[in-house]
Amino acid sequence: MHKINIASFLRLHFLALLLPALLAAPARSADPKAWAKEHMEELVSLYRHFHSHPELSQFEKETAAKVAQEFKSAGWEVTTNIGGHGVVGLMKNGKGPTLMLRCDLDALPVVEQTNLVYASKIKVKEPDGNEVGVMHACGHDIHITNVVAMARYLAANKDQWQGTIMLIGQPSEERVSGANAMIKDGLFERFPKPDFGVALHVDSTLPTGAVAVSGGYTLANSDAVDVTIRGRGGHGAAPHATVDPIVTAAQFIVSLQTIVSREVKPTEPAVITVGSIHGGSKHNIIGDSCHLELTVRSYSDAVRKQLHAAIERKAKAAALAAGAPEPIVKFHEGTSALFNDEDLAARLRTTFTDVLGEDNVESAEKSMGAEDFSEYGKAGVPIVMYRLGSVDARRLARYKELGQAAPSLHSALYYPDVEETLTTGIVTMAGAVFDLLQPAK
Repeated sequence: MHKINIASFLRLHFLALLLPALLAAPARSADPKAWAKEHMEELVSLYRHFHSHPELSQFEKETAAKVAQEFKSAGWEVTTNIGGHGVVGLMKNGKGPTLMLRCDLDALPVVEQTNLVYASKIKVKEPDGNEVGVMHACGHDIHITNVVAMARYLAANKDQWQGTIMLIGQPSEERVSGANAMIKDGLFERFPKPDFGVALHVDSTLPTGAVAVSGGYTLANSDAVDVTIRGRGGHGAAPHATVDPIVTAAQFIVSLQTIVSREVKPTEPAVITVGSIHGGSKHNIIGDSCHLELTVRSYSDAVRKQLHAAIERKAKAAALAAGAPEPIVKFHEGTSALFNDEDLAARLRTTFTDVLGEDNVESAEKSMGAEDFSEYGKAGVPIVMYRLGSVDARRLARYKELGQAAPSLHSALYYPDVEETLTTGIVTMAGAVFDLLQPAK
């Protein structure tokens, strides 16, 4: 008669009971869609953190610190404070090309009106002393969460890609200055210069589950222009003894309208908008100056130069006609038009079609909006920025049914449908990585 070891018997019995459960448990999948589903709860939590803690351009200190922490936790080599609050995460995984994946960190001076439970309640004082709300009204919180998801996913699935990946957390996109600041701070000297650069941007008119991509120009040159019209102030009841800068500014604004309509070739896109005008202090006082703020958009460098020259000429002409001193015209906060590398765009379109299906990949329409992701392309990196659907199709249909336009980016009412948006972002960006950094066979 054999003796039975009770402890061994219990261990074997426990394993026999446990084995079916282990066999039935789902494996941790390398498939990006399955991975996104498995980790969605924590990603949404991270998204809500960024959404409810927005920071304005050039003040992204805490956002950058959080992004750096997330990169480090996922195993990336991290460098901070590049060109301001810029963050770089680097991971080398054998020989191969270098791919840059970029997100932008900053938010907008907008008071949020979405009524979301995690809506931003942040208010700050700007340098001029005005208190403003702060909101991620342009979807940068989605962009950040997407790149952090890439950091985690790619580190856990290194058998799926080969080469070097550079993750960029870029400051000050809304002021179109952060990319150039990072480049000037040695981004492509201190780190490998990428063979490709890819970024996504949420789109408020595109349904979740869909993306849009096109080669060539998709976003415009952008310039901010400050014009100070000078005059000679005095009493409002004695205008003959003054040179009224507000009247001169009005003449200048009217004359601006003929630049695009009568000077620029009709087939060349161009926009001149006067977004702000400030002059005077009281009903019966004619002031000494009037200040105007313009935004100027174009695609070609030639038209950009033409617009600059025409604005200066019109300002001087208005002042000369009024007998006023010469105006002060300053151009700043400019960025180049975004040109998607045509070969890379075509390649990624095929990749996105493979992972989403042909019905969910659209051509991106040209826009007069601007994005300083263009500066990486200008520095010699083949780049593509594609658009990511962020509003559920049923919600878009409801807006249409009501005869309303969906809230646009930069609106206090804009919000993405987070889970679906993040899933598509992760699936498409992972697809881009696997295509561009294919492991050696």
